[in-house]
Amino acid sequence: MLRTRTLFLILLSFLSFFNNAKAQDWANLGKYQDANLQLMKSASDDARVVFMGNSITEGWSVANPGFFKNPSFINRGISGQTTPQMLLRFRQDVIDLNPKVVLILAGTNDIAGNTGPMTLEQIRDNIKSMVELAEVNGICPIVCAVLPAFDYPWKPGQSPNIKIPKLNEMLRELAEQKGLNYLDYFGAMADERNGLPKALAEDGVHPTKEGYEIMNTLALEAIQKALKK
Repeated sequence: MLRTRTLFLILLSFLSFFNNAKAQDWANLGKYQDANLQLMKSASDDARVVFMGNSITEGWSVANPGFFKNPSFINRGISGQTTPQMLLRFRQDVIDLNPKVVLILAGTNDIAGNTGPMTLEQIRDNIKSMVELAEVNGICPIVCAVLPAFDYPWKPGQSPNIKIPKLNEMLRELAEQKGLNYLDYFGAMADERNGLPKALAEDGVHPTKEGYEIMNTLALEAIQKALKK
């Protein structure tokens, strides 16, 4: 009986250790670590573009894989992430890859409260910090409007249909102050409720193939402008 209890406690100790080790990688730096190393070994690319974001960015490669067949386009989206997590991994997943351009699409998970309460000003400031890190490292940042959402299926009642337009106005002002491209996904995709219509997002948050096709066109236009700079 004592031996069984001892083995049980040892097992619990190992489980606790591995769970804590996993929890410590709060920004999920491990997700793209190997891919980044391989990319840094490859030849430099004068047109490399990194897409920094959350599940909307990560899912882009799945829902519309043809867009990322362009070897210069690097997807660094991680599902569920908020701006403080992206800021922590910005050096590893963007700067170290030496891109010419980075598209920063972030903020909706902050409004949902995925990693705790965040004010709109705090979200804007985290995006501003990513923008400044890009600029000081010779990378042209594109500030992306947060996509529309009427409500969040996993956390209802957060009023994203009200908060997202306010955040986007802050991001537009940030881009204007710094003379940067502002990529207005919201204006091209929002319905009368400040949400995403079913045709563009089945769950009201994550784009369908049709939704990503709109994003493809807008992103390409913004990237071409940025590369000309």
